[in-house]
Amino acid sequence: MPKATDVTKRLFIGRALRSTQLHEQFLPKRIALPVFASDALSSVAYAPQEILVILSLAGLSFYNFSPWVAAAVIVVMLTVVASYRQNVHAYASGGGDYEVATVNLGRNAGLTVASALMVDYVLTVAVSVANGVDYVGATIPFVAEHKPLVAIAIVGVLTLVNLRGVRESGMAFAIPTYAFMAAVLGMIVYGFFRLSVLGDELRAPTAAYEIVAEQTNLTSFAAVFLVLRAFSSGCAALTGVEAISNGVPAFRKPKSKNAAKTLLMMGLIAVTMFGGIITLGLASGVKLAEPAYAARDVLINGHPAGIDYHQQPIIAQVAEAVFGSGSILFYAVAAVTALILFLAANTAYNGFPVLGSILAQDRFLPRQLHTRGDRLAFSNGIVILAAGACLLLWGFQADVSRLLNLYIVGVFVSFTLSQIGMVRHWSRTMRAETDSRIRLGMQRSRAINFFGGVMTGLVLVVVLLTKFTHGAWIVCVAMPLLFLMMKGIHRHYENIARELSVDEDSQVDEATLPARNHAVVLVSKIHKPTLRALAYARATRPSTLEAVTVGVEGAEARALQEEWERRGIPVPLKTLDSPYREITRPILEYVKSLRRRSPRDVVSVYIPEYVVGRWWEHILHNQSALRLKGRLLFQPGVMVISVPWQLHSSDRLKGRPEPFAPGSVRRSWHEDARPGAAREGTARDGAARDGGGKA
Repeated sequence: MPKATDVTKRLFIGRALRSTQLHEQFLPKRIALPVFASDALSSVAYAPQEILVILSLAGLSFYNFSPWVAAAVIVVMLTVVASYRQNVHAYASGGGDYEVATVNLGRNAGLTVASALMVDYVLTVAVSVANGVDYVGATIPFVAEHKPLVAIAIVGVLTLVNLRGVRESGMAFAIPTYAFMAAVLGMIVYGFFRLSVLGDELRAPTAAYEIVAEQTNLTSFAAVFLVLRAFSSGCAALTGVEAISNGVPAFRKPKSKNAAKTLLMMGLIAVTMFGGIITLGLASGVKLAEPAYAARDVLINGHPAGIDYHQQPIIAQVAEAVFGSGSILFYAVAAVTALILFLAANTAYNGFPVLGSILAQDRFLPRQLHTRGDRLAFSNGIVILAAGACLLLWGFQADVSRLLNLYIVGVFVSFTLSQIGMVRHWSRTMRAETDSRIRLGMQRSRAINFFGGVMTGLVLVVVLLTKFTHGAWIVCVAMPLLFLMMKGIHRHYENIARELSVDEDSQVDEATLPARNHAVVLVSKIHKPTLRALAYARATRPSTLEAVTVGVEGAEARALQEEWERRGIPVPLKTLDSPYREITRPILEYVKSLRRRSPRDVVSVYIPEYVVGRWWEHILHNQSALRLKGRLLFQPGVMVISVPWQLHSSDRLKGRPEPFAPGSVRRSWHEDARPGAAREGTARDGAARDGGGKA
């Protein structure tokens, strides 16, 4: 890496961390709470508001249903929290809902959950940032006028912070998250103190306003449907609950116990904040209308509010009623609320990359998502999440109302399938358990998960019925497309694995040894391309010959060494240590050391590669071999030899006319009249450049 680029990267990302420093990134509960709970806690800033906004469509009389709707949301929230406490104890590997569904309901159920969660994580970033921009835009006109650009810039900042590692991002976001909790809980306590002890009357700034009903004379069915729609919007308060079950590996030991405690703390705090805000909102007379119709439907002194009317969010109105307009505490609540909405996206930044890594390890996503970056974070997953959120923000112009209609569908799909999977898990485990005391605990856990599955399943049905025509259909299309894409990627990787697998009794055919060469053979694993490269190198009758691999993960390196010795391959295998998980640098340093010891010798490096026939297959294989060749070609006295292995997909290119070379198509015919001259040039071999993968 050029020095200037390296300095810039270190300035923004920080110095690289060794693999042995991974344990230093594990989080204590005090840091894990703001890291994983920011989304669930921040949702109380808009979930109570959404309930009142939907009910206002039928007029202020429907506000009488809001306590019952809020109570139903709280019941679902407590049920989900209790259910996920069972999950983190039973499945602590970090697979979360994906692992639960895959193990207990099958691969297709697991992929359904994975596609739902991935879509929801991207929406979490988009909705949280857009909502935060709305809060800031209420006081800064420039932000309101350039919402998409400002939102994308904030996503960029969040991405940089998260690329610095889980622990650093957690410490950076801990203070704002705790400040939000303290401000909102303090506001609730002081508000109830004024109501119940001092007997004060709380009046929101909109208490004297009136709301014109958009829908009047509703039938019983329509009224029920509207209440259910308000309930489904209020269930946005449940988003982010699943993040802790996906992030168990990030906790300090005992991981499951600490994760369960953090989940309980998050649930209790979120329920208290949600219930307190909507109660104080109703007590202070908060009036809220659909933002698109607020200028027309909100009446001030009997007249429409007009296009200049700005509708304050429910938290801002409650803070003004409790602390007074223009007070320092009012501005403090508004400031930390805007900040927490931005930081709520951090939950997705911790959930999406981990899920992507697990899916990549299971061969459902490109393998690049499984690797950790310089700061031991899953950098590729973080960048992909940011890119997806930026596309949504730009496409929907950072409009919260439009984005919210896409929200929570995916999370309730994962909730429901996860709870059904846990019921099957406990039923299966109970059949093998004879201790009556332990069985009783399992029965209790199964009952909790069963109730949770029923509740979340009902909410999912309500959400689909009430939000489908308002934009939820987009998610219902995106999830199957993502599901099919992951199935296709998995099918490709499985086909390649079968094609490259080596039988225990496979031997190198001595009769097919090619010409002689002096060689160092790079090895990632023992498969057919590796054996061909070894055979080619042995045929050169070298003065020295060895195979070299890079030990990125100790277990894999030891397994490769054991298999190498078991097969009796007549070439010594050398393992290079890589504390920073790099591939290129250890090989370069080793080749340089060979040159330093014998400057007059030539070092030939053989790199196994396999050739594919489709452009998209290049994306699914890492480019380690390409990077290695690019660096080795500049080393004096070093020869680089690619040993290709043609996969079946490359057969489709046989017999195809060679494409025009870039220079030939621009050459005038009269400059070279030889037959076929215009077709001269280099042919692209389509190498996947994956054979040197982890060499």
